[in-house]
Amino acid sequence: MKISEYAVKNYQFTLVIFLMIVALGVTTILNMPRSEDPELNAPQFPIVVVYPGTSPKDMEELVVEPLEREITGLENIKRVKTSISDGVAVLFVEYKYESDVEEKYQELVREVNALRNELPKDIASIEVRKVIPSDVNVVQIALISENASREKLKKYAEDLQDELEKVKSLKKVEIHGLPKRIVRADLQLEKMAQMRLPLEAVLGSVQSEVANIPGGSVDAGNKSFNIKTSGNYSDLDEIRNTVVYSANGRNIFLSDIADVYFSYEEEKHITRLNGWRSVFVTAAQKPGENISQTQKAYAPVIEKFRSKLPANIDLVQHFDQADNVNKRLSGLGKDFLLAILLVGITLLPLGQRAALIVMISIPLSLAIGIVLLNVLGFNLNQLSIVG
Repeated sequence: MKISEYAVKNYQFTLVIFLMIVALGVTTILNMPRSEDPELNAPQFPIVVVYPGTSPKDMEELVVEPLEREITGLENIKRVKTSISDGVAVLFVEYKYESDVEEKYQELVREVNALRNELPKDIASIEVRKVIPSDVNVVQIALISENASREKLKKYAEDLQDELEKVKSLKKVEIHGLPKRIVRADLQLEKMAQMRLPLEAVLGSVQSEVANIPGGSVDAGNKSFNIKTSGNYSDLDEIRNTVVYSANGRNIFLSDIADVYFSYEEEKHITRLNGWRSVFVTAAQKPGENISQTQKAYAPVIEKFRSKLPANIDLVQHFDQADNVNKRLSGLGKDFLLAILLVGITLLPLGQRAALIVMISIPLSLAIGIVLLNVLGFNLNQLSIVG
């Protein structure tokens, strides 16, 4: 007996199967992960090498060439592209697309670590990173104020960052538009001249100390010298009490020759929203999450935080990817109903039965397609909707 003949004779069974498939399709479309773009896991890995004070030529000879020789010998390597500048080199390693991303990442990390002892000892860092195209911001929030202090904007931006980090489906909650806080020392050149204190001694003393606070700069006349530190300083007083020179049995402290205070890096980027001074807080979504459900989780957090802001700071939700995704899904539903209606009207002259069969087959086909998408590990995004 043919399947079509069996389906017609046992129409009750066919109807039950049809309803089950449609119900499964509806349940799947309501619960499957959603995002604006598909999740792509390309086997591509940038290797970032930081070697301060090195020229591009030395960087190529001492670091890049040994790394390239080792990496190009690995299996399934497609290409290696390298860019070199003063003190920094980036090797972009690309495997063949069918390669396992996690396996190749671990392989690359092992090879770089194994080669580390053969490279110059004073390299600051070598980092193997992953390229994750889905790491895009799903929400952008602006804190706007023309008269609030930088410290006040920073405080509220960090408070909002802390609240959004508690949302389990969000990741990479970041603040943009605030320069980093640094420690600045303004040297008093007249005092240094009276003490016959060389500038190099001051710079060397501060750099040799260990500090876990952000480094900054030493200003001497029209020149500014960057300071990079790492370690145990806990407050400004400890920095001020740093011994920068010893002469005739007397210690000279940094506070004797400089004004030391917290400041901010020079602003290289200015963030504004519609012409208004602003600070942005952004967040990305974790893989495999439903962006509509994610929006339901962070929207109340944002509204609650809005109510805590002072009168001179306004919160504007500048971008919300969930709105775009929901709009596309809403459009899909309208187009789907319109398609069924047009098919029904077109086939109605052939008889009600023929029109009904075709009208039923459309939601059935869509339900089967949605279920297969979910089973195969794809999410609901603008490309799968078009398909």
